[in-house]
Amino acid sequence: MTRDADSALLDLLRSLDALGYDFVTPTPASHARVVSQPGKALARDLRDMLGWSLPFAPGTIAPKVADLLRLAGMIEEAGNGLLRSKLRVSRLHGKLFLHSAYPTDARDAVFFGPDSYRFADLIVRELTASPLKPGAHVADIGAGAGVGGIVAALASDRVQVTLTDVNPEALRLARINAAAAGVAVETVATDSLDPVEGPIDLAVINPPYIIDADRRAYRDGGGMHGGEMALAMTRMAAARLAPGGRLILYTGAAIVNGRNALCEAIGRLAEEGRLAFSCRELDPDVFGEELARPGYRDVERIALVAATLAHDG
Repeated sequence: MTRDADSALLDLLRSLDALGYDFVTPTPASHARVVSQPGKALARDLRDMLGWSLPFAPGTIAPKVADLLRLAGMIEEAGNGLLRSKLRVSRLHGKLFLHSAYPTDARDAVFFGPDSYRFADLIVRELTASPLKPGAHVADIGAGAGVGGIVAALASDRVQVTLTDVNPEALRLARINAAAAGVAVETVATDSLDPVEGPIDLAVINPPYIIDADRRAYRDGGGMHGGEMALAMTRMAAARLAPGGRLILYTGAAIVNGRNALCEAIGRLAEEGRLAFSCRELDPDVFGEELARPGYRDVERIALVAATLAHDG
């Protein structure tokens, strides 16, 4: 994608911000229910167009917005002469974020949803209780739309931010989101931390944690009932923490026979590395509909957890 296209998307966010645009992205299930309601066949305003991903007739809604999307290559045909945006725009902690339009079926879809808001809130709480020193290095691992790194930077004083992801489209949108928020970031396309220079003062991680039959990168957490990716990312980041550094993990954990195998595994990892460790449930039961799938036969519930590791050195 060209620099002109990226500039158009940055102009789009700035224009929407000036207009006071606001949208909170719900779960896919809630989104589906809303757009199935009467009166939701066509977009009537910007929230319908860029939030609910509804088709629109050319020239009917904010022509400047449509022109910027078209310049960015983010308008597609929706049939019957209608158009549709390939992107959604949502507001989180006062900032606007670009992410993939609904439904997010593509393998390179860029995730944003209720977990993004909870992840951001967790980071702000942790950094309010224990602020980073100026110049600290923040790494958002598997950054997606860039929420973790951007929020950490906004909650801190003059930090260095690195965003990593395996999805180039996610990193592209994250760069634009960061620029719109006034945050300088470095993006690195990688599934490891090898290309990331220097020790890490704060690692923030919001990995996929659902068993996804389609193996979409933003959704599939792998083995351990979806916890494998979280454990791998945590192990990788823990090995790179600076003296005094810490890690904040927000994820889902499958509970089997009353046990949280993911938190137990991270606890063992912390013990091996002599790291301070905590793991607590933020929500005891989410994505209950997933438990009907074969991979969850023995799972009682999926809990949202916050795990932290801290290096005392």
